[in-house]
Amino acid sequence: MIAGYTQSGEDVEALKLFQRMQREGRQLTKFTLSSTICACAAKYAINECKQLHAIAIKLALDSNSFVGTAILDVYAKCNMIKDACWVFEKMPDKTLVTWSSLFAGYVQNGLHEEALCLFRNAQREGVKLTEFTLSAIISACASLALKIEGTQLHAVIVKCGFHGNFFVAASLVDVYARCGQIENSYALFAYMEQKNVVIWNAMIAGFSRHARSWESMILFEKMHQLGIFPNEVTYLSMLSVCSHAGLVEEGRHYFNLLMSDRTVEPNVLHYSCMVDVLGRSGKTDEAWELLHKMPFEPTASMWGSLLGSCRNYNNSGLARIAAEQLFQLEPDNGGNHVLLSNVYAASGNWENVLMARKYLKDSGAKKEMGRSWIEAKGKIHVFVVGERKHPAITDIYNKLEEIYHDVRKFAHMTKIECDLHDVHDDQKEELLKHHSEKLALAFGLISLPPNIPIIIHKNLRICGDCHSFMKVVAHITERLFIVRDANRFHHFKDGSCSCGDFW
Repeated sequence: MIAGYTQSGEDVEALKLFQRMQREGRQLTKFTLSSTICACAAKYAINECKQLHAIAIKLALDSNSFVGTAILDVYAKCNMIKDACWVFEKMPDKTLVTWSSLFAGYVQNGLHEEALCLFRNAQREGVKLTEFTLSAIISACASLALKIEGTQLHAVIVKCGFHGNFFVAASLVDVYARCGQIENSYALFAYMEQKNVVIWNAMIAGFSRHARSWESMILFEKMHQLGIFPNEVTYLSMLSVCSHAGLVEEGRHYFNLLMSDRTVEPNVLHYSCMVDVLGRSGKTDEAWELLHKMPFEPTASMWGSLLGSCRNYNNSGLARIAAEQLFQLEPDNGGNHVLLSNVYAASGNWENVLMARKYLKDSGAKKEMGRSWIEAKGKIHVFVVGERKHPAITDIYNKLEEIYHDVRKFAHMTKIECDLHDVHDDQKEELLKHHSEKLALAFGLISLPPNIPIIIHKNLRICGDCHSFMKVVAHITERLFIVRDANRFHHFKDGSCSCGDFW
């Protein structure tokens, strides 16, 4: 009965029945405990799980693979990954489900490198691979944008015969898209004869990341034609497409479709995306109205989106309101102070800039430093603005000077408005010249053969000057540059960018 309640989603009833068993003095078995713990996992009931863990220890059932795996799963789902690892190490007999649970736990908690290390240990110990294990590990590769490891896992999947599995295939579509290989991602998608909504969602999200808005919309229409109904993830991807392409009316259309779809419950993420759609297109007042009308409390990401939009469209009044909300919700996030400072700097209000930067210093909040990295000859090379420690730094700066010499022939003007320091224009130009993505590009040009794309990753949004610079250099060198910033992929080719200069 407890297992039946758990499988039917009636987790509270399962826990009540377990309490009744205890009151009546019934004997507890490994099956009783594992089924009841699974009910805790579904409800994220960590306190009840700890109590059940204590009972398992008292009854000497904690080493049982069913019970141990269930406890591990709850700890992992409740962000207690250290406890999950402790349970895993204490288990004498680990089943395939045990390994898969810890893999999934690492990925769910954002510990992607740890997931890959665990996978290598599993391979060394001869653990049999399952579709669940491989799906989790591919997700880890996707999050880290590991192209080589993703390709190797694809080969393993084909050898194991799991390439037809819906969830494995969706993970592969995702990993190729996140590694900048959108053509391979679509080829894999097209190869699948049978597709469920998860695979369609993965491909739509992939096109969204690469600014292929029309392809995403075509896929959405094809889904309808084939009788595959969109879910909350589908609508989220479509709103994201419209947000990053500046398609306001299309965004309204998909949002209205969501509201009229009785099979999907709109959530806070959908409203957050719609706020972004409006804000990015300059409709900051309308975005502000939506924040007040929606049936949810505004989240930090919503206020952050509104603040970023105010920065782009110079709405300092609304920016201050959004920033004040963010300071309360994220007191340790120095990026919010910097963004408000940038709003004031863009309008030349240097007095308020100084005040905002003083608040940042006094609050003790830390801002994230901009970094760019590139893979060459099996190694990851990381750059920061004004980098001096790289072993090839002299060659990199020489190459950058050579590039700037060629760029000036095309009448390229440095966008000094992208530097928000209160200094002379010449100093602004010099500061912009040594941005991390430009250093990574110069390194790529001297290190990688001319027939392959140069793929650069950046932890923050690419600035306007670097974006303009990349377009010109792509035209001069006749090469393809792919930059993955915090928002999306930018494909620079023949003097233009895939984002259409809207990001």
